[in-house]
Amino acid sequence: MTKTMAENRRTRKHLGLAVLMFAELVWGGPPVAADEDNKIFELGGFRFESGVELPNARLSYVTHGVLNDEKTNAVLVPSWYSGDHHGYEFLIGKGKALDPAEYFIVATDMFANGFSSSPSNTPPPYAGPDFPEIAIRDNVRAAHKLLTEELGVRRLRAVIGFSMGAQQALQWAVSYPEMVAAVVAICGNAKEYPFGIVRLEGAKSALMADSAWNGGRYEKPPEVGLKALARHWASWGVSQEWWRRETYRELGYDSIEAWLKQAEAGWLGRDANNVLWQAKMWQRHNVGDTPGFGGDFEKALRSINARVLFMPSETDLYFPVADSEHEARLIPGAKLVPIPSIWGHGAGAGRGPGDTEFLNRTIAAFVEGK
Repeated sequence: MTKTMAENRRTRKHLGLAVLMFAELVWGGPPVAADEDNKIFELGGFRFESGVELPNARLSYVTHGVLNDEKTNAVLVPSWYSGDHHGYEFLIGKGKALDPAEYFIVATDMFANGFSSSPSNTPPPYAGPDFPEIAIRDNVRAAHKLLTEELGVRRLRAVIGFSMGAQQALQWAVSYPEMVAAVVAICGNAKEYPFGIVRLEGAKSALMADSAWNGGRYEKPPEVGLKALARHWASWGVSQEWWRRETYRELGYDSIEAWLKQAEAGWLGRDANNVLWQAKMWQRHNVGDTPGFGGDFEKALRSINARVLFMPSETDLYFPVADSEHEARLIPGAKLVPIPSIWGHGAGAGRGPGDTEFLNRTIAAFVEGK
């Protein structure tokens, strides 16, 4: 077998696995259900930044590894849009960037993802569309309580996040500068820029246009809206080059429509209010709104003293490289290492051939201080 044939076979094998992994990112993945692995931290009455106090709020999480005696090896990995605490398994394990034999890894679930307190699992009077509006800072503050009050963590070796997880990671560096040594922001920024806000309006509108939506008080899932939402994400999750090459054929789909049907199947397993609340949280994020900065985005970024690594995808349609370049210039000593991939936003979750290896190698070196 020639070297080229062997490489092609490895690529096809990787793509066969990627079609399953990619579902969580672009298709919404399988329905969020009970998970024997996760633990629940009871937050009690938790006041959101919106001013509403949610009684009996809960934060879901899992841990990998053991906190060392010096308590210097903790790494936080917060979940992303439509994802959960399993999302970073491509970085966690022996021989990967986050080896549990070396690090104490804490993976948290954002509010509204179905594991932590969400519109779908909260009783009245805060059920469904009556759930409080959420800020990225609410997730950061809840995770801070978990780490300090429950797990005994006083210092984080790193906060590593993809997409909305990157929003959380950068917010950590602004909200708790004394606690964070390093931040890795993968395909995500410190604020949502107007382009992204408008794009998300399109996604939200697709969902809410369904007559079954009923202001979020649906009696059965608004399937027409969820399918429309699926088609929105299916186009934006990868790059124009990915589409030009018809990469979906390498994943076993013989047409665009076949790919879109599979996308719909993934999103039909999601709760519509949950995905809407996460989208609104994504839209409104801005580290400049952190108390003490008076809305000054640049001042907030210049206050960061953690080591920061931006890893945008070269072909990301959500978070363009230029946005990361702009933010990196504002953060003292920030480093920028784009991911060379045609897999667009999905590259940041290790979806394309070579993406996982590139991410693990780069992140491992950065966290180790190299």
